[in-house]
Amino acid sequence: MENPRVRVGITHGDINGIGYEVIIKTLMEQRIMEDCIPIVYGSPKVAAYHRKALNISNFSFNHINHPSEANAKRANIIDCMDDNARVELGKSTEHAGEGSFLALKRAITDYKQGLFDVLITAPINKHNIQSDKFGFKGHTEYLAKEFETSDALMLMVSELLRVAVVTGHITLKEVSGAISKEKILTKLRILNRTLIEDFAITGPKIAVLGLNPHAGDQGLLGGEETEIIIPALKTARDEGIMAIGPFAADGFFGSENFKKFDAVLAMYHDQGLAPFKALMFDRGVNFTAGLPVIRTSPVHGTAYEIAGKDVASPDSFRHAIFLALDIFKNRMIYKEVSKNPLPITDISEGG
Repeated sequence: MENPRVRVGITHGDINGIGYEVIIKTLMEQRIMEDCIPIVYGSPKVAAYHRKALNISNFSFNHINHPSEANAKRANIIDCMDDNARVELGKSTEHAGEGSFLALKRAITDYKQGLFDVLITAPINKHNIQSDKFGFKGHTEYLAKEFETSDALMLMVSELLRVAVVTGHITLKEVSGAISKEKILTKLRILNRTLIEDFAITGPKIAVLGLNPHAGDQGLLGGEETEIIIPALKTARDEGIMAIGPFAADGFFGSENFKKFDAVLAMYHDQGLAPFKALMFDRGVNFTAGLPVIRTSPVHGTAYEIAGKDVASPDSFRHAIFLALDIFKNRMIYKEVSKNPLPITDISEGG
């Protein structure tokens, strides 16, 4: 059976960063076009500016007004900005923030109408996108609200390592107060489910990190491990979730113990993302688990300092597309298998 062509919605992110560079470089690859139909939510004018800045002459977008018009053999683009769109490479501007939001809003609207299958988001600037229409700390929080999801999970993914976090975009001084037994359990349930349904892993093993140095050292360096984390792990195991820990974060990553597990749950942002990016930066992908929409993004930011210089690597963005395609396939298979479970036959009378 021929593989279906997945419709991939791509938001252009901050127009003054490297978003268009990694998008264009990725979509220039023939193998991408063989597996999906890309639809960029952005600006043809801005795209043309970046093509010229990067001296790319052998690539162009097919300008469309609606996803239904997408050419299956071309990289398509929908105009989400007006003719006054202006690029100021390497600068954080209010105009760029507005452009980021307009593309994201249009993409979400179209996805809810079933007009594409998976969403890839290029990097935004979390400051210039703020407005009376966008008061969120990032994509994850905005998407959770748009899809009316009580909780979502930031999951960093590579071929060797998957790292999720209990607390996301909050300050370090808020972390201890934000951690609770129920919050850890909620994240573990989402992580366990996504490993089964989205990554096709049977009986996933999850490593859970401690909050404090040396995982609290039996209460000597803090009580969160004994009072919160360990009870959460016990309840999780009672529910059939194979959650093991808490591990001291430094030794866990330093000894490459992570290779024994299907995923790692860290307590806070940098505890999980710092080692992940140190090990897997170019190959890593940010996936938002727990949403109805499949959303991935590269692990890097806007990278203003190299915008327009033709040095940005498209590797993470390319991996973001391939991961979204894989998850789409796995999710479809899981739904099909779950829809038709094997019937239970009564054999008590030798039937």
